[in-house]
Amino acid sequence: MSKIGKINIPIPEKVKVILIDNNIKIEGPLGKKILGIDLDMFDLNISDGKEVSIKPKKINQNSKRLWGMNRSLINNAIIGTSIGYEKILELTGVGFRATLKGKQLNLQLGFSHDINYDIPERIKITVEKQTIIKVVGPDKQQVGMVVSQIKSFRPPEPYKGKGIKEQGQYILRKVGKKK
Repeated sequence: MSKIGKINIPIPEKVKVILIDNNIKIEGPLGKKILGIDLDMFDLNISDGKEVSIKPKKINQNSKRLWGMNRSLINNAIIGTSIGYEKILELTGVGFRATLKGKQLNLQLGFSHDINYDIPERIKITVEKQTIIKVVGPDKQQVGMVVSQIKSFRPPEPYKGKGIKEQGQYILRKVGKKK
């Protein structure tokens, strides 16, 4: 049995959840999201616009696997359209800085050239200091993907810790050469 799948999903006041055919339409203050759900495998109940519950019609190995995942996808979409998701990146290194130029994020990361990253739609990037980048958006997967792409330009190295890392991320440090 799925421990996550059994838990009902509360719906905030500002969010509307509507079931249309095999799609769940979720509307909130930060945007809209449409999710496809296999209604041949799952029963979806929306009670008075307050809670959403998902249960499999037949419990077998395949439905157990997908039950918790589908519940998490619905929950992430509801949270994303009401509150949104944010991740904070830190640039560590001498001369490392970030600036916004229109719809591009300009990164100076110690290379001979600047890196210009095109900001995707529905994602908002703010540079609080020159070394702190905040990525905000309604879609958890898209925010994580943007953060991953930005981190890939200069991943943190283990000797001095220079590079781009998420706030609170621990970097395993190595000892350098010894005489």
